[in-house]
Amino acid sequence: MNVQGASRATGLPAKTIRYYEDIGLVSPARQANGYRHFSENDLHKLTFLARSRSLGFSIEDCRQLLSLYDDADRSSRDVRALAVQHIADVDRKLGELKEIRKVLSGLVEACEGDHRPDCPIMDSLSGEA
Repeated sequence: MNVQGASRATGLPAKTIRYYEDIGLVSPARQANGYRHFSENDLHKLTFLARSRSLGFSIEDCRQLLSLYDDADRSSRDVRALAVQHIADVDRKLGELKEIRKVLSGLVEACEGDHRPDCPIMDSLSGEA
């Protein structure tokens, strides 16, 4: 299957598939004409990557997860440790987003939103607040 077929089969853009190849996450075979040929195993890996990325795993996390995926002797403890670390990262990001929301809500509350040019939001963004 070529890159367009792999794109249709996995839902990943062809550009993303090429990028994953460039950084070594997948290694499709090359035909005599130089075109990529994606095997069923390549498609499974691409689907695995798509799902992992949709859960917010970083490229490096995906690299580790793929390595574990390919290792028949893997320990589920290693997979779990990656997932637990990712949950901690998500929790940290949620805390940051809550703080951002709190600051923005305060700025919106302080802004009259009328015809005057005075605006606490703009003052804060420009560092004048």
